[in-house]
Amino acid sequence: MAKHEFGIMQRKPFFHDRFDTYNPPKYNCIEIHDVFIEEVMMDLLDMDCYWHTLQRPEKGLAYYGITLIPPKSMEDFISILLSKNKEEYTALIALANQAKEKRKYIIHYGI
Repeated sequence: MAKHEFGIMQRKPFFHDRFDTYNPPKYNCIEIHDVFIEEVMMDLLDMDCYWHTLQRPEKGLAYYGITLIPPKSMEDFISILLSKNKEEYTALIALANQAKEKRKYIIHYGI
């Protein structure tokens, strides 16, 4: 079963930090089945993110890589998930709300 993992980063990444290593336990990640991420991928294409490092600004999730979702994008992220009105997004919405409140980045590990 393919899955994506999301966790809150406790510190803001530095500009030269690289996130190339798969390490979900470090961020207490939650798992979301790939089917539900595929459902929102197109909606996320306008969301500002970074792929692997703050040196690489992109739009949307790095489906096969590592994405850093900045605090400024959290409202859009939450709105997109809420618009689907599915129970399967509940934990991810809660995680995103927590990150938003604390002004933290979310790290996403793609499949």
